[in-house]
This record gives sequence, C-alpha cells and structure tokens, in this order.
Amino acid sequence: MIQNYIGKRAKRFFSIAYPCVFVVTLFGNTAHARQANPYAIDDMTRIIHAGTLLAIPGKSATKNQTVIVRQGKIVEIHRGFLSRSDVDGDDGKETIIDLSEQFVMPGFIDLHVHIVKEYGRGSKLEKVTMDDADNALSGAMYAHRTLKVGFTTLRDLGSPGDSIFALRDAIKAGKVPGPRILAAGNSITATGGHGDVHGFREDVLDVIPTTGTCDGPDSCRAAVRRQVKRGADVIKVTATGGVLSETAAGTGQQLTDEELRAIVETAHSLGRKVTAHAHAKEGIEAALRAGFDSIEHAMWADKGTMKLFVKTGAWMIPTIYPITAVGDTPEKMKKGPFGHMPPAILEKLLKLGRQPKEMGALAYKMGVNIALGTDSGVSPHGENANEFVEYVNIGMSESESLAAGTINAAIAGGIDKITGSIEPGKAADIVAMPNNPLDNIEAVLDVDFVMRDGVVFKNNKRGKFHVE
Repeated sequence: MIQNYIGKRAKRFFSIAYPCVFVVTLFGNTAHARQANPYAIDDMTRIIHAGTLLAIPGKSATKNQTVIVRQGKIVEIHRGFLSRSDVDGDDGKETIIDLSEQFVMPGFIDLHVHIVKEYGRGSKLEKVTMDDADNALSGAMYAHRTLKVGFTTLRDLGSPGDSIFALRDAIKAGKVPGPRILAAGNSITATGGHGDVHGFREDVLDVIPTTGTCDGPDSCRAAVRRQVKRGADVIKVTATGGVLSETAAGTGQQLTDEELRAIVETAHSLGRKVTAHAHAKEGIEAALRAGFDSIEHAMWADKGTMKLFVKTGAWMIPTIYPITAVGDTPEKMKKGPFGHMPPAILEKLLKLGRQPKEMGALAYKMGVNIALGTDSGVSPHGENANEFVEYVNIGMSESESLAAGTINAAIAGGIDKITGSIEPGKAADIVAMPNNPLDNIEAVLDVDFVMRDGVVFKNNKRGKFHVE
C-alpha cells in the first residue's frame, strides 16, 4: 500500500517535472547559453575611462572621457571619469575598464582580406587537399589573430566553398572569437579569368567547384544572384587579370563593359555594394563607368583614371602593404616568400615594383576617396595595421590614415551606421594603445585592448590598465 502511494506520487512528480526538465534542456538558461556561446554579447554595463579619446577619426581627440557600453552598444559619452554610482545600470553589473593612460579609438576596419587562406609554398596543393571544414578552421585561427591586433571588422573578398559563411555566422553567434565579417563568397569572374581555378590538368579543374564564373550579361546577372543566394554581403568582381592567378593572361580587362554593367545593376537591385579587383587602366575605368562602388588595387591607374575616381565618387582600396611584405624590387621579390611562384605568376609580380606605392601617392594627391584594405592572405594575417603606416608614407597625415581605416572604411563598406566611430547607438568596437598614433602612426602596431560589440577580447594590463 505504501509502495503504491509512493509510486503514484513519484509518477505525478515526473509528469510535472519532466516537461520542465525538457524545456530547460532544450532552451537552456542564460548562464548555460553564455557558456555555450562564450563570445556573445552580454548584458554587462561597461564604464570605460579613456585617457585620450579619438571618437571620430579625422576630428580632434579629447582628454579624460568616459564611454558607457551596454548590450554591445555605445550608449553615452561623458567628460571626466564617472564612477559606478554616476551611471544608471544594473547594480553589481557595472564593470570599470581603466584606460586612463591609453589612447582609445574605434576598432580598425580592413575592407580586403582573404581570411581562410594564407599564400605560401603549399597554396596550390591546398586547393585539392583542404575542404570547407579545413578552411573554416584555418579562418578561425587567422580571424582571431587579426582581431587581436585591433581589427574588429573585415570584408572578405573571396574564399572557397562555404567556409567563409560558416566562419562569419559562428563569429556573429559568439561561438568563436573574431572580427565582424562581411563576406563576398566567390568572386564573379569570366571563365578562365582571374578568380577562376588555374594550374591543374583539365579533369582536376572540372571537379573543383566555382560558383562565380560567368560569360555574357545574362550569365553574369545569374552569377551575382547565385552569390546573394549563398549569403553574400557584398559582390566582388575580378574585372581584370590578376597577379596570383596561374595563367599567362596578363592583367588587362577580362569582363566586358556590358557584363560589368549587368553585374552592377543586379548587385544594386539586391541591396549589395559591388567592388572590383582591377589592375589595368582600361579595366579600372570600365568598372568606374559601370558604377562600381569601389575598386581594389587599381595598380596601373594614372592621372586620367584618378579624375574619373573623383568624378564618380568611388572608393579606392589600394592594398599597398603586400608589396612591402613581398618585396618592392625584383631582387627582393625573387628572394622573398613569393620567389618560388610559377613563371606565369612571377612575371606579373616582377612588373609591379614600387607601382602600388607610387599609385597610392598619386591617388591621395589628386583627392581620391581612400579606404583601408590589405589583401591579407597575400601578406600575412595579423600584419594588417602596417597599411596605416603605408598611408602616412605616401603623404597622408596620421589623422587621415586613421580615418581611412575606421570611419571612411565604414562609409565605403556601407556599415557606417553600425561601426567606424565611437558614437551613441553604434557597436562598441573599441581599441586602445599605450602611445598616440596621431604623433607616430606606428603606435597602431602595438594595441593593448580590443573590444568588439562590447565584448573584451584582449586586455594586456599594462601599468594602471586593469578591469575592476
């Protein structure tokens, strides 16, 4: 009788408790969700004491400011250093971050990377030995490396398969550490053009997937739509030949004027910005006339090309640092990391010399809109901030250089309502460094503190630098 009573009570308990256990197991609680997604935005209020604050690069910096961050966004900026009691928040959930001896500014933005790869001697073999999962994991390593040097937003302009979309979404969900990513997917390219697959025998070429090849305006419209369907945030087009494609096809225009116009019309109709890899003068100018939002590299642009840039208002992403990393003389190139490249690539590379630096200097002198991009993956990931230094070397002031890699890059990428400056309503993408880059631009090469969307990813704790 007692056993029956206990059995009935137990049965009743589990009939009530089991659905609750199921709900908790299925959806989890807040603590469990945060543990499962350790890099996700949380509800902590963060009070940042900034010794020097450059809130909007290109404008003046201010001393002794407090930046209030809540739920991943900047909510207030105040003069002086506020205490916990001065801030409206959840008692016990306010954290003071002491950057009172640091230079504080918006997180850096790189508009041209290839984050899942890094060129080297094994690059060609990797195309047939690494799958999407391998590439996504490599990308996670490179993305974390890039975040730690201060880049809180990247625009990836060409990665194989679905690897970049998986990485972008995992970072956004807080599963892995990395910068915010705008992804292009595969480049739109003519069959056999730069961006297609080269250097293998035909039966191997036939089984390596490419989703961006097109021939003729209608085919190119379809190629754009296909990338958007796959999840592309931006459309990347190889309007001309490129240096690192293993084909002796030069760097001239490879997509026709009609194809370029069809691509732009389709991309814009689907709410996507469109950018063109372009080296030769004719290809750059064809892309500008077609209405491209930006041009990558622009290596052989001349004064006439610069005037067209200014007339159209298009952005230039000059990617100067890779030539420093590779070597800007034939002797350095042959001894450098790309000296082993096949003849079809090495011949094109040797023609570059100091052209990227001279072209960049001309673009700046003639008033072209310049935003920062590095082509990292060609140069090593994690060395991106050297591009700021290159811009000062071609004639920019330190202030102009910093703007190129923050607010101007945000405008060029169409994300200036989200990031690029430290203003209320924008994402809390913030970096800090011990020295002032307005005095010496090389200060950007030594970043102590990195926050993206209000989450602290790096904290070196130098001197007074600490989190209470």
